[in-house]
Formats: sequence, C-alpha cells, structure tokens
Amino acid sequence: MSYAVDFKTVSTVGLESSPHAEALAGLRANEARYFKNKYDHEFVVEPASDAAAAVEWVHGILEDERDLVIASPPLEATAFEVEGIRMAYVFYESGLSINVMYGPDKRAVGFKLSDGMDVPEELSSFKFARQKSKLAGTIRGSYFVIKHEH
Repeated sequence: MSYAVDFKTVSTVGLESSPHAEALAGLRANEARYFKNKYDHEFVVEPASDAAAAVEWVHGILEDERDLVIASPPLEATAFEVEGIRMAYVFYESGLSINVMYGPDKRAVGFKLSDGMDVPEELSSFKFARQKSKLAGTIRGSYFVIKHEH
C-alpha cells in the first residue's frame, strides 16, 4: 500500500522494523518537504516489494558504478520524475536512505544516514558530511557521480 509522506506530522508507517525508525521517518519527511517546496511534488512511497523496479534500478546502478551491494533489506521505495529528472529513493531497515538523481545534466547517487546509525561496512570508503534538520536531527550524507548510462 502506498503512503503519502506527511512532513508536518512525522510517522514511522512502513519503517517500524528499523532500529532507527524515528530518525529514518524524519529523514523521509525531510525529503518529502524538499520535493513539496521545490517542485510541488507529493512524495509517495510504497513497500519495497511493490516498488521492485525502483529498487532494482538503484541496486543496478550501485553495482555497475561502484560494485556496491547494500546488506540491509529495503523497506520502502519510490520513483518519479520532476522537471525532466528521474528520481528514485530507497529506505533501508538499517536507517540508510539512497537516492538516485538521473537527468540530462546531473547524475548522482546520494547516501544519507539516519541520526544514530553506524556507517554501513559497504559504505566505509565514503566521507560523510553532517547536516542539521528539524525533522531528522543530524543527517550524514555523501554521494558519487554516475558515469555510465542507466
């Protein structure tokens, strides 16, 4: 069942199995607020099993570009297009959020770690910058540029 993320009332719906459910819900709400404010886009997620195409696309890019395989199971995902840019998000049980931005001019994969979670072993080579968020606490983020066609 799909879920329109409410950034005014943060909810852990769909993320309950994560040990960082509250922080991950704040991170998800932070993304929803960004897309609503910047693009007037409603951020709707669904269980990863129902969004298999989005999860496979993100995982395919990770593997092809950097030989990365995320150990944590995906809980939720979404894929959409805004202003000609293809976007996908996957939220993981570990508290990790991965997004792909794939447009004609900019192509990147972003990683965000929920407040309180450790850096996953598979992402230990990345440097993470800190960002404060009213909804998500301290978010640590990193990214890489996509070089191939996907």
